[in-house]
Amino acid sequence: MGKERSIELEDFPQAGIYDELLDDQAQPRPVARALFDYFEHIGPAELAARRDAIDAAIMGMGITFTVYSDAGNIDRTWPLDIVPRIISSREWSRVEEGLKQRLTALNLFINDLYNQQRIIKDGVFPLEVLAGSKNFRPQCRGMTPPFGAWAHICGTDLVRDKDGTFYVLEDNLRVPSGVSYMLENRQLIKRLFPELFKSNDILPVDDYPVRLYDTLAALSPRPGERPEIVVLTPGIYNSAYFEHSYLAQKMGATLVEGSDLITGDDDCVYMKTISGLSRVDVVYRRVDDDFLDPEVFRKDSALGVPGLMRAWRAGKVGIANAPGAGVADDKVVYTFVPKIIKYYLGEDAILPNVPSWLCMYDDQRDHVLANLDKLVVKPANESGGYGMLIGPRSTPEERTTFAELIRANPRNYMAQPTLALSTAPTLIDDKLAPRHLDLRPFVLQSDKLYATTGGLTRVALRKGSLVVNSSQGGGSKDTWIINVEEA
Repeated sequence: MGKERSIELEDFPQAGIYDELLDDQAQPRPVARALFDYFEHIGPAELAARRDAIDAAIMGMGITFTVYSDAGNIDRTWPLDIVPRIISSREWSRVEEGLKQRLTALNLFINDLYNQQRIIKDGVFPLEVLAGSKNFRPQCRGMTPPFGAWAHICGTDLVRDKDGTFYVLEDNLRVPSGVSYMLENRQLIKRLFPELFKSNDILPVDDYPVRLYDTLAALSPRPGERPEIVVLTPGIYNSAYFEHSYLAQKMGATLVEGSDLITGDDDCVYMKTISGLSRVDVVYRRVDDDFLDPEVFRKDSALGVPGLMRAWRAGKVGIANAPGAGVADDKVVYTFVPKIIKYYLGEDAILPNVPSWLCMYDDQRDHVLANLDKLVVKPANESGGYGMLIGPRSTPEERTTFAELIRANPRNYMAQPTLALSTAPTLIDDKLAPRHLDLRPFVLQSDKLYATTGGLTRVALRKGSLVVNSSQGGGSKDTWIINVEEA
């Protein structure tokens, strides 16, 4: 079993669950040996002291997120566990390849749906799935944005099952969030463990704001000039407002609300400044389609910009992500992504999907209804961990309610097996205990493709919980992609 440790492990190993840092003998994997040696060197008291220092720094820096609840909107400091999640660069290179493949195919798919719809005519993607899509925007028909890219920023959620294989859990193609926390986590952990960053080859993530800027700048209708880029936020009460302001500052872009912009008679978008109107080239919008333009979508929206869609269709402004990109951000569409990759790229999917059942089909619905106590059931368009049924942890009353919801609107529901999500050691009080986690890398596409080195690791801080979302009590970890000799 190896030598005794001064840092106590609790509940390791766990049968049938893959741990990111410890093997089935509770010994550090090759990628984690230097980390555990370091922990042994500094000891539990110093580790706890550094954790307290990080918590104080987060509070002082105002790194927050908002939890929406019945009691009102509550700002909370960002919970960061100081034990990083570590992946070898050799393994990551294959994951990165799969992420780029996936976004390339999804952008081809979205562009096809708004134009020829070849994939439907060829019988690969069912028309009834498109017909039931809440996020298909007829107002976008006939459009092909620059480079055929609709989803310029994608957050793909990955999980690792008990066999150690990475699976794609879902694709977030509308307004994916979390990347600012990935960047802040790295800065904080660098300050906490500078010795580890000096002695280990940990690949950087700091270039994301530059990559994001380049991705957005490529969409400018005025090439050759320095583009005017704005980040369109719903405002200070949005749960991701910290991220909106953070990214605007890092890119040198201007943070705006809808009332700061107008669309002129020339179909150009302008920003109101103390010096008068200034033309805007690219809008990085963090506002959902429904609220983007009251001329086209919800008439009562005070968050958007009247005429923005008109300007976009005229090619006078770039919008990221493009309106309508959410048609592929649907948990039912997700089940077809391996076929979508094969259809457009002629390749097998590098990253597998989690096996899924679609309730819109009678036989699959019957299977789901008969096994609600074993499955995770998800609505097609919810996010943040809301609206799900986790079968093994549900009550008979909850299962009865879900059965009624499924029968009433089968297109809106899909189900997956309850995965044995991987864990990683997490500092709970003064011990390292296993907590379940997932990973959200970010992929960018305009004229080039880029994937972050790792991503945002979200961790369920409650013992045994499988729900990692920060809005549901989850936290985060820094994610290290590390060059290491593997045994």
